[in-house]
Amino acid sequence: MALKARALYNFQSENKEEISIQENEELVIFSENSLDGWLQGQNSRGETGLFPASYVEILRSRSGSNYTDYSGSPAGSPGHDSFYTAPPNPGISYQGSFEDDDDDDWDDWDDACTVVEEPRSTPGTNGHPSPSLQYPAAYSHHQHAGYRPKPALERQDSMSSSKRGSVVGRNLNRFSCFVRSGVEAFILGDVPLMSKIAEVYCIEMGSKGPQWRANPHPFICSVEDPTKQTKFKGIKSYISYKLTPSNINSPVYRRYKHFDWLYNRLLHKFTVISVPHLPEKQATGRFEEDFIEKRKRRLILWMEHMTSHPVLSQYEGFQHFLCCRDEKQWKLGKRRAEKDEMVGASFLLTIQIPTEHQDLQDVEDRVDTFKAFSKKMDDSVLQLTNVASELVRKHVGGFRKEFQKLGNAFQAISHSFHMDPPYSSDALNNAISHTGKTYETVGEMFAEQPKNDLFLMLDTLSLYQGLLSNFPDIIHLQKGAFAKVKESQRMSDEGRMDQEEADGIRKRCRVVGFALQAEMNHFHERRVADFKRMMQSYLKQQIIFYQRVSQQLEKTLRMYDNL
Repeated sequence: MALKARALYNFQSENKEEISIQENEELVIFSENSLDGWLQGQNSRGETGLFPASYVEILRSRSGSNYTDYSGSPAGSPGHDSFYTAPPNPGISYQGSFEDDDDDDWDDWDDACTVVEEPRSTPGTNGHPSPSLQYPAAYSHHQHAGYRPKPALERQDSMSSSKRGSVVGRNLNRFSCFVRSGVEAFILGDVPLMSKIAEVYCIEMGSKGPQWRANPHPFICSVEDPTKQTKFKGIKSYISYKLTPSNINSPVYRRYKHFDWLYNRLLHKFTVISVPHLPEKQATGRFEEDFIEKRKRRLILWMEHMTSHPVLSQYEGFQHFLCCRDEKQWKLGKRRAEKDEMVGASFLLTIQIPTEHQDLQDVEDRVDTFKAFSKKMDDSVLQLTNVASELVRKHVGGFRKEFQKLGNAFQAISHSFHMDPPYSSDALNNAISHTGKTYETVGEMFAEQPKNDLFLMLDTLSLYQGLLSNFPDIIHLQKGAFAKVKESQRMSDEGRMDQEEADGIRKRCRVVGFALQAEMNHFHERRVADFKRMMQSYLKQQIIFYQRVSQQLEKTLRMYDNL
């Protein structure tokens, strides 16, 4: 039975089986049972095809049950708004579980715990999960057998509950990313302190403001040799990638599913960092050569951003992903990463900020400037993506056909000149015929050229679309923190809050502010390097291409010199 649905996010189709959908667009779903994380339906333009289940919510009448939200967002009810409630259909696969039939227990890598256990946040949220995924000590987590909540820990500000009558009001929208990420709880001092924090990430003052302290052991990692492999006597197929970190120079082999597991860990842990998006999944054609090559190129860019980030590159889970070769050690490291308590808002406890004073209003102005910049850049990246994509289609289709038509027309002229032998000139006829073949060759050169220039441009633009889509929610965290500071100061001025408590809120807001500025600084640093490389590569390849075209034409021109 057809069902009505609403798109939560934009999705751009990449093959004929998929259809594009726009945020808030009304859709028709043919069946609410997803196929490997994909739904089939119709968009408002009448196009029929597949799109990710996690990008839509199914609308139901008020008299019936609540809508089904495949996005992994928390579903709650009054009085229970801080707990995650799983969607009612246990057969639903989340976006993170599509690719390789998640009942295959992760090759021989897993102990019956797959990525499908955790709802994956969708693009644009930077993975801010529900509070139930933020504090393993305080919430029941996927009904683990034998689970017992840990005793309550000491509050950050160590104030007794009897002194909390003046507490700053909480956000009424319990599903805003400010609340779901746990940053509100951190700002208000409700994130429990850990007795021992093993990891520390430092922010320093640089020439352009706060910046993450560089990784003391920088490295790079290659992504090579995508290889189709099988198991279960050929029943199951998948692609593995060879990863070679420069710091150990010993290769490991990873499937896309392993990348997906790491990506989910990154989203849950790093609340205020713009984690680069993985390449999109595809419903069909996963083993086609063009798709495998495209995914490899984009995984290379993803890996470059991961290894260049001062914080992400040092994450223990990332190092484990890159270096572990032993199955037993892999399982131990995987469990350790999944039980990490320093995630979400607790991650903010690991950040050490400079002692330099920053006026909060100046910080807010700087954030507003970056917000306007990122919105403009997002629009321009989308515009260039559309233009480049259209140019690719013209290269492969229109340009090739037009040059083929021109070549055929020259060939026809040559054939007609053979019709009257007494006046026929073989040299001229051959030269014109060769000219036709030359233009057919030029058409094929145009069809192949996007692989040398436009594809790299589109790969870079796709990466930055993902990075930019993260910032609205990260900026929203900072805006929420600013609001709490202003509210607490007003309450202190009115005598309804101790100044010490208001100072604590301001101090914790500084942590969020410094972290966001450091992330902004890193984004600009990478942006300059990436777009410089993208433009240089595109122009160099264009020059090489037109030189090759010119050589073909000059060679043909010389055939007319001695007629």
